[in-house]
Amino acid sequence: MYQRLLNLLDWIYKKKCYFCKSSKESVKMCSKCYEQMEYLKAAPNRIIEGKKVYCAGIYEKNIQKLIRGLKYHNQRDLAYYLAKFMAKYFSKINDGKNFEVVPVPIFPNREKKRKYNHMNLVGEEFCKITPNTLNTNLIKRIKDTKPQYKLKRQQRLANLAGAFKVDKSAYCGKTVLLIDDICTTGSTFEEMIKELQKNGISDIICLAATTPFEQ
Repeated sequence: MYQRLLNLLDWIYKKKCYFCKSSKESVKMCSKCYEQMEYLKAAPNRIIEGKKVYCAGIYEKNIQKLIRGLKYHNQRDLAYYLAKFMAKYFSKINDGKNFEVVPVPIFPNREKKRKYNHMNLVGEEFCKITPNTLNTNLIKRIKDTKPQYKLKRQQRLANLAGAFKVDKSAYCGKTVLLIDDICTTGSTFEEMIKELQKNGISDIICLAATTPFEQ
């Protein structure tokens, strides 16, 4: 009944594409705008603490607007499109293995203010599209860090020191797939990997939707 009501409302108030404003497909991201997002090659973008880090695309144009809309402007429906983009890329490097998907957490007060963690939403959609298991309990952020984008690499590492805490009792024993929206210097992944390794969890790979740098 609820879904029928949503469908009726969508029909009455046709959705416009967040990117080109077209209402032809009545979706948040039309197929034309989605297909304009370009993939990087299916290979590790970098190695951090001995772990492979994959980046699906470059942080520019439509994918940049997608992430900003999802992260800062309450455009929660866009989580599906980012997850779809990441899942299609990941299918090129995954041999069918099932992973434990762990989104980068945000500090509770920040999540309360924003009312959601955008990467948790992406993780949910990613695990609907792929045969993987979402785990939002394995790692928590226990330090309210400053925004990273204005900081240099060493400042980022200092900012993130002690920011995460692992609850090993929540670990399901699968390979951990850390996911994030942007990998710039890789300091967030690095700190999370170190914390996992301190707790005896070393089977880890990382996937970011984008990077500003093609390696």
